[in-house]
Amino acid sequence: QVQLVESGGGLVQAGGSLRLSCTASGAIFHLTDVGWFRQAPGKQRESVATFRQGGSTNVADSVKGRFTISRDNAKSTVYLQMNVLKPEDTAVYSCFLKTLYGSRADYWGQGTQVTVSS
Repeated sequence: QVQLVESGGGLVQAGGSLRLSCTASGAIFHLTDVGWFRQAPGKQRESVATFRQGGSTNVADSVKGRFTISRDNAKSTVYLQMNVLKPEDTAVYSCFLKTLYGSRADYWGQGTQVTVSS
């Protein structure tokens, strides 16, 4: 059973930084795509960043230049470094993992709240 545990959310002032972490268990981590979504109140969930098994990354235009995604396969962990945070970045951030082996499936973390005050 794959499980994802997130940490690192919280309250920060505009212009500040946070680093989110998501650690997986039960998966062959180096054979997965991983990333982050976010959902603000009253808005649709949006993809923030993805780090594919092959090494390529995608970052949403709205956070490009401010957010960086990275992964440590030895620790089965994906990170989201968020700099120059803005109030509009306030949302629940959830990590996801897509297995690229076996029956292939998607898994989600429980979500962590990020609140940016102006």
